[in-house]
Amino acid sequence: MVRATSFLKYSALVVLADAAFGPIEARQDSYNVATRPKVDSKKLQASIKEAALAQKAKELEDVAYGTPDRNRVFSSSGHNGTLEFIERYLDSVKDYYTYERQEFIALYSQASGSLIVGETEYPSTIYQYSPATDGTITAPIVEVQNLGCNDTDYTDEVSGAIALISRGECTFGTKSALAGSAGAVGAIIYNNVPGPVSGGTLGAPPNPAGDYIPSAGVSQENGTAILDAIQAGAVEGQLEVDSVIENRTTYNIIADTIGGDKSNVVAVGAHSDSVFAGPGINDDGSGTIGILETAIQLASYSTKNAVRFCFWSAEEFGLLGSEHYVTALPSAEADKIKLYLNFDMIGSPNFQYALYDGDGDTFNITGPPGSAEAEHFFEDWFEEQGIPTKATAFDGRSDYGPFLDAGIPAGGIFTGAEQLKTAEEALLWGGQAGVAYDPNYHLAGDNYTNLNFEAFLTNTKAIAASVAHYGSDLSSIPPRNSTMKMLKTRGLHHHPHAKRNKVHAHENTYDCGAAPKVFS
Repeated sequence: MVRATSFLKYSALVVLADAAFGPIEARQDSYNVATRPKVDSKKLQASIKEAALAQKAKELEDVAYGTPDRNRVFSSSGHNGTLEFIERYLDSVKDYYTYERQEFIALYSQASGSLIVGETEYPSTIYQYSPATDGTITAPIVEVQNLGCNDTDYTDEVSGAIALISRGECTFGTKSALAGSAGAVGAIIYNNVPGPVSGGTLGAPPNPAGDYIPSAGVSQENGTAILDAIQAGAVEGQLEVDSVIENRTTYNIIADTIGGDKSNVVAVGAHSDSVFAGPGINDDGSGTIGILETAIQLASYSTKNAVRFCFWSAEEFGLLGSEHYVTALPSAEADKIKLYLNFDMIGSPNFQYALYDGDGDTFNITGPPGSAEAEHFFEDWFEEQGIPTKATAFDGRSDYGPFLDAGIPAGGIFTGAEQLKTAEEALLWGGQAGVAYDPNYHLAGDNYTNLNFEAFLTNTKAIAASVAHYGSDLSSIPPRNSTMKMLKTRGLHHHPHAKRNKVHAHENTYDCGAAPKVFS
């Protein structure tokens, strides 16, 4: 807090100084930028070096490991150190960018607890924003029919019991709230895919479905074991939750090129925070470093269009930083953002190459006009490298979500989280079939050692290529109605495009802000 306060005081002095001297300096900076050579995509890509990415990844890990909690959760000392890390590198090219900390208040939650069923204690995760218990809840465990996404799924037996609910179809928060409305005193949500539980959030309250109840998550294997126990006879559970829920101040960092047409902006973003479990060097240190390194190298060139680099806070708590930014943006300023590109997890150890499904041809959810063109740009770029790609669901579950809701087209790259790599994908990209794209997702092992630098380097070069392209030419992005909302189609594709070298895998592929965290 002391450093943040000092920063704000310093910023105030800078603003006063700029009021007196800004116009001349701004003209000089713009002149200096304009005299640099026009951005060359091939040269910008070539300037992205693995050694630079590795150095920054190690520095970011050191930031996290230098704190007692060894993470970068928003408003923590680790996250404050992350903001300083970003600003230090932006300061190295301060003649090219103006940047600011955008302050906002976010609802913070930290929870822990335990779950015992019968005589067995099960590993569990306590969802963010879960209310605390008054001591230990002891109650029968009752299975909820279907997926617990409708009030009709909850029978009278749920009242006074701990509800056991499968993940799927609706958010964890909806399940918790509906169970509470049915009279349940607690909820256990079990995974619907193999592997460990990787954290999660109910979403910041209030929830339209009602008030939350103490809620824990368990793996598919342990959920099945509890189901088997219920079917063998009445089972009692003990659930204890300790929880802190409070407002905290945090910051986005927004960096704009001094040069370029300010009426035509390409925005590029990644989130700067991690979960509690670890340093988050893939999630999303990789995206943070990828766009930061691109920003540094771009400073050697001039661009026709303005480029904005956005480092979002509190993504892990439900896209709070990007949501605040978009909500606070005047409509006239929002209209100037012609495209948003999101990079959340681009160095997964058992990686895939997945592109957001902007044209909706895989998941039948089409982004605003321009989203298809962004997907096609990345498809073409990866094809030039001889690398096949697949689609990842464009369902608004990472920081692109608020932009889609505002009618701003979006795109980006994702290398995978807890979903399992298929045998077909292992043949295409290497790695291990039947193993998660990132076995360390939301765990302590999401560190420097477990980054895949082949994917990290390739994807950062793709970021550089996209920035060079759209920084020079936004003509492929169609004009939009500023009031337009996200378009959902049912197999109707307004932007037909030959899918060369693309894997048509129709299983859902979630990104960092997806099902494991906000949605179930």
